[in-house]
Amino acid sequence: MNTQLNDVPSHSWLGAPVDARSLFAPEQATLMATLRSTAPADWDKDAVPGWTVRDLAAHVLGDFYGRLARDRDAHQNGPAFEQGDTLEAFIHRINQEWVNAYRRVSPAALTDTLDLIGRQVARFFEATDFNSPSLGVSWAGVDPAPMWLDSARDFTEFWTHRQQIRHAIGQETDPDPRFLSVVLDTFMRALPHTLREVTEPTGTQIQVRIDGPAGGTWTVTATRDRWSLAKRNAAQPTAVVRLDAETAWRLCTRGIQPDTALARARINGDRELAEAACQIVSIVY
Repeated sequence: MNTQLNDVPSHSWLGAPVDARSLFAPEQATLMATLRSTAPADWDKDAVPGWTVRDLAAHVLGDFYGRLARDRDAHQNGPAFEQGDTLEAFIHRINQEWVNAYRRVSPAALTDTLDLIGRQVARFFEATDFNSPSLGVSWAGVDPAPMWLDSARDFTEFWTHRQQIRHAIGQETDPDPRFLSVVLDTFMRALPHTLREVTEPTGTQIQVRIDGPAGGTWTVTATRDRWSLAKRNAAQPTAVVRLDAETAWRLCTRGIQPDTALARARINGDRELAEAACQIVSIVY
């Protein structure tokens, strides 16, 4: 996609910036360790609907190449929207085209290429200007987005795909709070956009609390113009939603549906507002 970006307006309503830049290299190293230990038969196991482990690894490589081509190399000949494409349809179409093409590549060659290109992606993000304008983040309702949000969004995608690979080969979610805390913090930036159609008096607050060492508390406040994650004077939230970390990240990536998350949640206060907050989606879906 060709994107002409100039100045990014203030996005204080998204809350304090998330800095994921230093985590791309260790996340990449962890992905490579996972792939290099994957048994030959496991590459053909289902990782997500319609894609095997090998397909998902190829998709990650496509994301790597896309980021470098677009933002490092200013390459202008990427895929284009077709007539009638929505953003979601466009992304799903080009992702599938890439995966189809890479089915002829062996797992060993794919892993070696992911190692080479992934390390370049990590170096790219480490050198980015934290506040420069970048690609929009549709699930947060911001376009253009500041680089801190765009890069953190990419980090969450790479981390999520690694978990999907882990699950496919019989491993549990990586609980390392060094990574998961940043993933959850980034995912919660979808709350204001999630609540954009919910009208409440100014000052109304909804609080999401995620338990565990990677968790935290996020309070979104109704303002005159929008819901906001900017810090406000402490008040009694109208609704509090408490989730465990596994439920939270799976909800945000639609690994589980809102009804399942609500059944696991502990809710205090206004249930309708809690249910609205649990519609959160932090991916293109």
